[in-house]
Formats: sequence, structure tokens, C-alpha cells
Amino acid sequence: MDERSFFYRLGRLVYQIDGAYEAYGKNCRLGSPNLLWILYALNDGERHSQKQICEDWDIPRSTANTIIKDLESKNYVALSQIKGERRELLVSLTQSGKAYADGILSDLYKREKAIYSEIDSAEELLERLQNLAAKMQKIAAKGE
Repeated sequence: MDERSFFYRLGRLVYQIDGAYEAYGKNCRLGSPNLLWILYALNDGERHSQKQICEDWDIPRSTANTIIKDLESKNYVALSQIKGERRELLVSLTQSGKAYADGILSDLYKREKAIYSEIDSAEELLERLQNLAAKMQKIAAKGE
């Protein structure tokens, strides 16, 4: 296999995986595929800044802001000030938000667990993908 074939196949696989998550979100009747990723990010029990979510999950800031404001209006997330920051807020799930996220994500987690059990050397696979992603980001930075 040459490099063009590799990256072509890699791109297709990445989009197929992303498409599977998007289809899952549609099956859950989520209005935006980004809502699934925001709930996924927040459901780890930690507080995250909106900026961090946008960077980690490659979600446009305006899109994340719209989704987070909607979640806040439904009392699913709480926003709190970051000490020393004027414009950035921490986002965390409320108890009702945790129940909402768990209702959407629990079946997904079960499906992921079944797939995970079939993966040999998961840590090695992630490490290699992380290295590849870092190299690809350097290529993207040169294009700016």
C-alpha cells in the first residue's frame, strides 16, 4: 500500500466511525450530532471549559455555545466562573443533566464496551493514532 492509499482508507474509516456516532445521535433524536459529543465529554464527571470542549472535540465555538446555552436553559448544565478568567466558564452536568446524559449514553457505552473487548492492544492503537493526529495537525498548521 502506498501513502495515498493509506490516507484515503484512513479518511474513509474515520468518517465511517464518526458517521456511526452521528447515526446513534439521530436514533436518539438529538438535534445536533455535536450535542452527543458535548454530552459525551461532560459525562466523565469532570468540569470542562467550553474552550476545552471545542478544542478536544473540534466543535465550532458558536455551535458549542448554542448547545450549552440550550442545555443550561433545561437545567442540564451549570456554568461557573474560572478564577482569573473573565470570558471563559466551566461547564458541568447538573444531576438532571447527568440523568439525561446517562439516558442517552448508557446504551452507547454498552456497545462500545462490546467492541472494545475485541480490540487487541488498545493502548498501542490509541498511541499510534495520537502520534498520527499530532503529525497531521502540524501539516494543517503549515497551511494557515
